[in-house]
Amino acid sequence: MMSSIAQNGLMADPVRNNCADSAPVLVFHDVCHRFYGPPVLVDINFSLNPCETKIVLGPAGVGKSVLLKLANGLIIPRRGYVELFGENLSRMREEDRYPLRKRTGMVFQEGALFDSLSIRDNVAYQLRVDGRPEEEIEARVRDALRFVELEHTIDLFPGSLSGGMRRRVAIARAIINQPELLLYDSPTGGLDPITSTNIISLIVKQRDVYHTPSLLVTHRLQDALALVTHHYDANADGMVALPKGEIDPNTGFLILNEGKVIFNGGFEHLLACRDPFVRDFIA
Repeated sequence: MMSSIAQNGLMADPVRNNCADSAPVLVFHDVCHRFYGPPVLVDINFSLNPCETKIVLGPAGVGKSVLLKLANGLIIPRRGYVELFGENLSRMREEDRYPLRKRTGMVFQEGALFDSLSIRDNVAYQLRVDGRPEEEIEARVRDALRFVELEHTIDLFPGSLSGGMRRRVAIARAIINQPELLLYDSPTGGLDPITSTNIISLIVKQRDVYHTPSLLVTHRLQDALALVTHHYDANADGMVALPKGEIDPNTGFLILNEGKVIFNGGFEHLLACRDPFVRDFIA
């Protein structure tokens, strides 16, 4: 059972993002990228609007993780450009990208926690880099861990936690600064179905309480379907199914194949898509 909104300091101002704002949070313009071999991504065009969640699907090795790293300027495309919060990342120096990157939160594959740091110090890492007062850091770390139901692990180390618990700590670290964009890189990869559902439930809670725009990479179609057919219910204090026939209007899909976007749209359009690859992928 998730901790209640009333008890969670992070939830004091639940509707932070203005969903009526028409300016996209993230825009890819004709983005192409390669490393040393064939192109990884080719002519990628899409936008992510305020309060929108976009689920990124596609086979392994198609460039989904590269897409996330391009989104916050960890990688700069070979051709085309990415706009983050209205700024062209390609035209900026690395030191100028850093303040924009701080406005995003990223959940890396398998959590990517620092094994030598306690859970407290993992979650607090960015706040300490920013020089925040220790009293504020402690309060915000506890709030973030309470959000993912792991406040009791604050003095432990990542090696003593299960895989699912480490992912939840990674989510706490990603939301510690109340980001304006969240990037999830396979947050349920390698986890059992029950633990995966718990992680998706937290992501739904973040989406529906804060309305934070998000890009979520997943290999699991079950995760995608849960996100689009469920919502966070404060009374139930958890993720519950929407009434039959209803879907979340702010959750859509981006499907990649051979480095290209072959589908970008909502769930109803996805079900009606006649592209052979898409039909086989969602079958």
